[in-house]
Amino acid sequence: MRLIFYGGVEGFVTGANYMLDAGSFKMLVECGLAQGSRYAETLNYEPFKYDPKDIKFVFITHSHIDHMGRLPKLYKDGFRGRVITTAATRDLMIAAYPDSQNRLAEDARQNGGIEPLYDMDDVAGITALLEGVDYDQHIDLGDDISVTFHDAGHILGSSIIEFNWPTESGRRCNIFFSGDLGNPPTPLLRPTEFVHDADYVVIESAYGDRVHEDRSQRKEKLRTIIRETITAGGTLMIPSFALERTQELLFELNDMINTKSIPEVPTFVDSPLAIKLTEVYERYPKYFNERSNDMINSGDDIFKFPKLHITKSVDDSKAINDVPAPKIIIAGSGMSNGGRILHHELRYLSDPKSTILFVGYQAAGSLGRKIFDGAKEVTILGQHVKVNCQVHAIGGYSAHADQPALLKWVSEASKPARPDARLNDKVGQDSGHSGGGGHLKKVFVVQGEEKAAGALAEKIKEESHVEAVLPKAGEVFELS
Repeated sequence: MRLIFYGGVEGFVTGANYMLDAGSFKMLVECGLAQGSRYAETLNYEPFKYDPKDIKFVFITHSHIDHMGRLPKLYKDGFRGRVITTAATRDLMIAAYPDSQNRLAEDARQNGGIEPLYDMDDVAGITALLEGVDYDQHIDLGDDISVTFHDAGHILGSSIIEFNWPTESGRRCNIFFSGDLGNPPTPLLRPTEFVHDADYVVIESAYGDRVHEDRSQRKEKLRTIIRETITAGGTLMIPSFALERTQELLFELNDMINTKSIPEVPTFVDSPLAIKLTEVYERYPKYFNERSNDMINSGDDIFKFPKLHITKSVDDSKAINDVPAPKIIIAGSGMSNGGRILHHELRYLSDPKSTILFVGYQAAGSLGRKIFDGAKEVTILGQHVKVNCQVHAIGGYSAHADQPALLKWVSEASKPARPDARLNDKVGQDSGHSGGGGHLKKVFVVQGEEKAAGALAEKIKEESHVEAVLPKAGEVFELS
């Protein structure tokens, strides 16, 4: 088995793309868009470094665009194999692709009318190839190679993907692709699953050099920011990823309204995609944690509350301007690189009574990152805008594991599985294993900016005494 890295390396958090070459056939793990800058967008148009027609399988860990956004282009360029992911991820991808294509087409028009990365025929073609499976279901790929999806706890349907194959020595070998690991405890989902007895690990490092604030303080910080903005008579803008972050925010706001810990004010979900994705969430309560299901079973509609407005149409979105402050606007995109949030930022960033709140990762080069880093003026839709509003961020809402959680996950992966252990030991719980005794050979650190990835690699070497490498684009590793 050979492992080849094509994206999500050399300082890129986005654009994940890895190949496993089994000799008799080739498989991809992830086929994501690069995001965050014009340079990243240019990379998306470059030809694949392999022939898409040669790919038999594609496996997707979760439905964020930086993990699956180039799949329609793969189809456009000749791929006709199988795409396997969890059932929830499949449904989220089907809901997300039309919106993604519309945005890419608009970007193409704004860049001199270049050809869009792919069209709706390619979207239809790739979605017809999607297959949904359950967690912990062993899938035979042929040649005695199998794949299993484990719960990553990152977003609905997110997974850690395990490949298992025979070696010439007679023993079996495996590799785990972490995808994006979650940051438990989360309002909605079950905790991230620990894996054990790994030979190789490919691990994300978005927050590989950071420690998140205490999750228990997250909700209080949100409550405080809402109250302060309401008291000031301002507008609270929350650039939010349509997937997971919006649903978590709705869940938290619903709980605060129910307990009367914040006043009822007009609250807008101004994202057609977030609305569609929330409908998918409502179909998969089996992936939710126990508390969320208890609330649903008691009759609580966990994503709805008084004065919540769902603005599907452009006219509905424009009408938000007519609603006097105080008010809350949750809109995409999460890094302020497009979408309806730009119109609200254009209107309210200069207002000292208002607040912009970041609840997710802001990639280098994105508008959100510039505001987060303290820019006093930014350019939005061709206009210069002063940043006079309050700027806040709540790292505890990150859906990514921080450095301690990533290190813990690698440590558990290096330990042997106990015959009597529960299949799903979870991050944040005592797994009951003692250290050492496994046969982890190498850890590949990916999907992080240079500083974050480097810091995590050094910590892995120091604490787990395992070789940790930062792969380069096109680099090939023999797995044995």
